[in-house]
Amino acid sequence: MSDAQVEKVIIQTLESTPRGETHWSTRGLAKGTGLSRMTISRIWHAFGLQPHRTETFKLSPDPQLIEKVRDIVGLYMNPPDHALVFCVDEKSQIQALDRTQPLLPLRPGQLERGTHDYKRHGTTSLFAALELKTSRVIGQLHRRHRSREFREFLDVIEAQVPAELEVHIIVDNYGTHKTAMIRKWFAKRPRFHVHFTPPYGSWINLVERWFAELTNKRIRRGVFRSVKELEAAIREYIAVHNENPKPFVWTRTADQILASIARYAQRTVVKPSS
Repeated sequence: MSDAQVEKVIIQTLESTPRGETHWSTRGLAKGTGLSRMTISRIWHAFGLQPHRTETFKLSPDPQLIEKVRDIVGLYMNPPDHALVFCVDEKSQIQALDRTQPLLPLRPGQLERGTHDYKRHGTTSLFAALELKTSRVIGQLHRRHRSREFREFLDVIEAQVPAELEVHIIVDNYGTHKTAMIRKWFAKRPRFHVHFTPPYGSWINLVERWFAELTNKRIRRGVFRSVKELEAAIREYIAVHNENPKPFVWTRTADQILASIARYAQRTVVKPSS
């Protein structure tokens, strides 16, 4: 293989697509270049090319992105004294799903197996507040997802925090968090401080990490014949978690996060056509 041949393969992979398709395969490019499939595979491997794979991203358009990232990461890495920091969000529309046939249980040499289809038995929404230092979770379940339910959940948080402590709430920009009712609630409680995440910035809210564990460990493979069964399972999961909570440790600084965002932005800049 000459350097010119390798260069041709790379350029063709990056700058063209096969007719009628969205990306090259090793067999398709081998046919188009006259090289062997294994040769194409070795070149792709050497240069880290994987045309068959794709990932998603969404850059936040928030003009205050830098300030919000520094503010929230600052709370994570240097939480204030005499205060509690809560990461708050809702996991809405959790479905109570029952499989159409019984599960085949895990056995030696056989994975647990379940039907791909299911029966729906309704939904519920979980309001959750993850306390930063201890990772304890305050949870409340509601069948509806409105600012009225969010205010009730704020009342629950307030009741569980000693009156002498300040409270910092990290929350996203969902509409129910910004209604007049909620603004009045916070205005009457000056010890509560609200920190909004940037739009499309749910990754910066640690409670999302806990939601992922709830989904993976209890909901995804669960079988629920009613919403009551689903809600009982969620409450049990929260209770077990709170018996021995392990705090999540935030390790990336604001500068590291912003540098990563800048690299993505530079790579996705679309140059105007001449």
